[in-house]
Parts: sequence; structure tokens; C-alpha cells
Amino acid sequence: MSTKTVIKKVNEHVEQTVTIGAWINNKRSSGKIQFLQLRDGTGYIQGVVVKSEVSEELWNDAKSLTQESSLYVTGIIREEPRSKSGYEMTVTGIEIIHLTENYPITPKEHGTDFLMDHRHLWLRSNRQRAVMVIRAEIIRAVQEFFNTNGFTKVDPPILTPSAAEDSTELFHIKYFDEDAYLTQSGQLYMEAAAMALGKVYSFGPTFRAEKSKTRRHLIEFWMIEPEMAFTDHEESLRVQEQFVSYVVQSVLKNCRTELETLERDISKLENIQAPFPRISYDEAIEFLKGKDFDIPWGNDFGAPHETAIAEAYDKPVFITNYPKDIKAFYMKPDPERPEVVLCADMIAPEGYGEIIGGSQRIDDPELMKQRFEEHNLTEEAYKWYLDLRTYGSVPHSGFGLGLERTVAWICGLDHVRETIAFPRMLYRLYP
Repeated sequence: MSTKTVIKKVNEHVEQTVTIGAWINNKRSSGKIQFLQLRDGTGYIQGVVVKSEVSEELWNDAKSLTQESSLYVTGIIREEPRSKSGYEMTVTGIEIIHLTENYPITPKEHGTDFLMDHRHLWLRSNRQRAVMVIRAEIIRAVQEFFNTNGFTKVDPPILTPSAAEDSTELFHIKYFDEDAYLTQSGQLYMEAAAMALGKVYSFGPTFRAEKSKTRRHLIEFWMIEPEMAFTDHEESLRVQEQFVSYVVQSVLKNCRTELETLERDISKLENIQAPFPRISYDEAIEFLKGKDFDIPWGNDFGAPHETAIAEAYDKPVFITNYPKDIKAFYMKPDPERPEVVLCADMIAPEGYGEIIGGSQRIDDPELMKQRFEEHNLTEEAYKWYLDLRTYGSVPHSGFGLGLERTVAWICGLDHVRETIAFPRMLYRLYP
């Protein structure tokens, strides 16, 4: 009698007979022994079929198995120090579910376009599985951090009647007889939620119709957006660095095997502990000029600028106090210097760019009205947002973290297309 289990839990069944539903990841033979590389989604284990110990039927079934064939495999779990998992299975039974023919993704090299066209199958690879497991751990750690620090999860709408920032990056749709857009940020709604619940966060999909093909951009991606009432800019920065440190350390603790699969330099992640360094926008401009960048004060930073700044640090770095004219309408001006705002971008190390953007929000209703005029925002569309300042306004701050860029950084990936199961890019909507 065997016990049904999964590969991740075989350590609980040493010297016991178990049955596992699995796929053939690979297979090799030395004549009288067949070695089945098995995967079931939770992990990998080697199944050993010894010809002298099994029936001829079972031996022939094992010989017939091809890459990605599915089966129920029964056997005795043994400790095996030479195995990566520390265990292997002595196979005593095979029930073939489906024999696969001509599986398109083979151990040979394939081009990126081919792999993306077969993304539904590419996900089965060891490397892609590792990325998805780390992504899931990041999501778990994000929720754990906020849930244990007094935040309430609130879900903002995906369909919105107006823009949070630049309306040129919105996907326009018809909402019955009205114009509507796919959300580019839940932030404005999260500010409303913070006025009801104090500290809140959202975690959901966002969409940008920006026609960008860089390795940092996706059309559809996931954002974590906390908002905090009675919280100034300095307090928000401390939350941000504690949050990112917590997520990285959680991945190090719970996904060591997956990081090794990706050949990630773990020492670079072990150094990610709060506090993080900070430089002002002014200091960043001077630094870049010292590196022979021709960038005048008042220009925003691009990927080369962010990479140059990040290379000077071995932790994420905050760039604070950007010029008001290149930032969103809702950011609070610095009382000591109104031409800049109380904001910060967190730049990840190793050239991964901005992973967090945040600021203290304007809480003065008159100044917000002025911003509406400057940015040609109609009070009709944004009256509800102005109400947040009209009825019980308080100092409040928030930020947004892009999940896919964070996954790319922690995993050490070259491109964000590998950070989500089915990426949506400028010219890719399939599969």
C-alpha cells in the first residue's frame, strides 16, 4: 500500500512506498538501469528503475517514456546525499497517463521569440519554475509585511473614469456610453481608503499604454501601493526600506534552492538591509555631470542615469526631492524649497532601475485646486479626490512598488518578460 504525496514532501516518507503524479523532465539509461528525472511542480527527484528488480512490463513502460510524458510513479524513497534534493526514488510501479510525442522545447538552445511563442510550455523548465516560485514568495512576503504592520488590504478599481498621472499612457475603452480607462495606478483611490482605515495597501494589475520595448517595461504589470494617513515623507522612506529589506530576506530564507538554480549571486542580496543610502536630486545631477553625462537641472533621469547612480552603491538608493515640474500633480512641495517636492525614487542595485516611487501628498485643498488648473484637470472629474482635502485633511504619504522589476532584480534576470507567467509586451499578446 502506497501513500500519495508530492516531491516537496518526500523527506517525510524515507524508506516508505509512495505514489507521485509527475512528468518526465529528462531520462537517461546505463543499460540495466533507467534514471527518470521527475518533476511535479513542487520539485524534482530522480526515479531509479533497475531491470533485475522489476517486471518486464514495467521496464518497457519506463523505456517508452518521453520528455513531458505524464505518469503516476510508485516507489520507495531513499536518502541520497549525491542528489540535489538529498533523496531519490527506487521505482516499483509506473502507470502511464499520457505519452508525449515531439515535445517542442528540447535541451538544445532556442531563440527568445520561439520560447515566448511557447511560453505555456517554457514555464515547465527548471529555470522558469524557479522564477515563479520566487515571485510567489515575494508576494507572500509583501502581504505578510503589511498585514503584520497594521495595514488593511483594499482593492481599487481596474476601470477608472480619469487618469492618475499621464493620460497619454492610458488604455481607452468604452464603458457603456462613457469613456473609461484601464487603471495605471490605484493610488488616488488608496488615498481615499487611507482616510477611512489609516494605513492601507493594494496589490493588483496596472496597465500602461507606453510604447516601450526596453528590458524594464511591460504593458500589464502588478503594483503594490500603500498609503498612510498621518505620515510624513521621512516616515514613509523608513517604511519603504524596511519593506524591501523584509522581502529580500524572506526570499533568501525560503527560496535558496531556486536562487541557486538561477545562479544568483546571493552575497549581493544578503547585503540588502535597512537603512538605505539617500541622495538628493541636486546631488544626483552633480554626480552625473562628474561622470560626463550632459544633463541639465530639471530633466528627469533615464535608464543610463539610474544605472550610473546605482553602481555607486551596493544597496538600493533613494533619490529625493525632484523638481516639481517633472513629477505628478499630487506631490507636496518642500516647504523650505517649493520648486522641489517631497518625493523619492528607490533605485535598485545592479542596473535594475526604479522599483519604488513615492511621495508625501498635497493635503491643502487650495493648493490642490491650483494643481488642477496647472495640469488641466477638471474639478468635475476629480471632485471626489478634492473632497479628501475638504473633509478632514491630514498629512499623508504613499508609494508604489513594481512587482515585476523587483522580481527581475532579486532573481538577477536580464529582462522582465521572465518575471510573470504570461507577459504582455508592446508586440506580444500571445499566448
